[in-house]
Amino acid sequence: MSSRRQYQREFVRTFFTSPTAVEGDDSAKMLRSASQLRGMQAPDAWIPDNEDATAPSMREEGVENIVEVVSEHGEEFPGEIHPRIVWHRDDPSTRYEGFQQMLRIADPEAGAVEHVDGFVIPEVGDIDDWKKADEFFTIIESEHGLEEGSLSMSVIVESGAAELALGDLREEMGNPSNNLERLFMLVDGEVDYTKDMRAMTPTGELPAWPELRHNTSRGASAAGLIAVDGPYDDIRNVEGYHARMEENRAKGMIGIWSLTPGQVVEANEGPLPPETERWLLDVGGSEVELDDVEGGQAYDGTELGLEELDEGMYRLEEGGEIHELDEEQLRERLVEMVSYVPSMDDIVDSMAEFEAAKEAGRGAIAMTQSATLVVDGIEVEISTDRMWDEATYQAAGTPIALFRDVHEHRPDQHDELKERYGPEVVERALDLDV
Repeated sequence: MSSRRQYQREFVRTFFTSPTAVEGDDSAKMLRSASQLRGMQAPDAWIPDNEDATAPSMREEGVENIVEVVSEHGEEFPGEIHPRIVWHRDDPSTRYEGFQQMLRIADPEAGAVEHVDGFVIPEVGDIDDWKKADEFFTIIESEHGLEEGSLSMSVIVESGAAELALGDLREEMGNPSNNLERLFMLVDGEVDYTKDMRAMTPTGELPAWPELRHNTSRGASAAGLIAVDGPYDDIRNVEGYHARMEENRAKGMIGIWSLTPGQVVEANEGPLPPETERWLLDVGGSEVELDDVEGGQAYDGTELGLEELDEGMYRLEEGGEIHELDEEQLRERLVEMVSYVPSMDDIVDSMAEFEAAKEAGRGAIAMTQSATLVVDGIEVEISTDRMWDEATYQAAGTPIALFRDVHEHRPDQHDELKERYGPEVVERALDLDV
């Protein structure tokens, strides 16, 4: 099968869940509030959650609330809408209950389905279980006169069986006996996965499960789907949330579950290309961001010291170790320690320069980044070279492709993107051939 994506969105940054029914006079108030989110506070995928986020006794009312709120506000909501229904690989009655929930939500006479992009299926098992869910989708579409395949299916990978099924996807999606081409997102559910694996930690906290995240991202890439990480429930730990997202992006997993509008903002902005460039210095195994000062990029810390000696020699102290180096040796050592994080403007410049070189018949060019590094008041001129070829260009194009995908599908964020980068940079990014 082709790994080409079946849906318009190539990237999903945010997977935001809302309870479908809560206690009180207005049981749909959480849904109603989520439906009003706009701009960076609005997720790429909104998940009215009629499973874990909603008490079992209120799920019937939750279905009614989904229909009511999505019918009223779905047209104006800027992201996609994918209700999460109940399902379980080992329980036929739960699967039938989920089928009934989808059947009611997808009824055209109820008015919600025209704004519903698909459904999220939790607690799936092996690939045959995925096919059972797909068959229910096909029946619902036939029952309601909907176009076959018009409802996408996203699954939550929260069992060992579901993780193993990721390896079967590419082959199974091409079989004419099912409609698994309707698959859209693969979402990790680390909490139930931990339970299914019978894993334990001394503190009771969740394991990080980097293998699961890698396997889900790899399965999504092979099958032309979108990978999303599970919830980060320490909602006040913004730094930890950022670190998790950065680690995920290095695996190709752009999306992450968001539990609050605040997390939505962080997850929407996190994958976007940086607004400004940064220089980082590796000191003692940790990367420290250098301060952008008038004289250059300054290190303000105690783990690195520099002193100028006589006759062009320098004393460099790194974590208690002292080295006496001449000017060239010092420059070489500092170049080894620094790294450069390009801004959106820099990425666009480099890509445009490579496109021009390619048109001129050159297959590879060197890109140079230079800076003045300031340590203990001593200035050292450094520069780094990177060879750009077609593969480098394509890899560098991923953040630009993300930006363009956001720009195309989230017009409610246009003003914030222009404010972040400036109108000229936005236009130049849109003009690239990525």
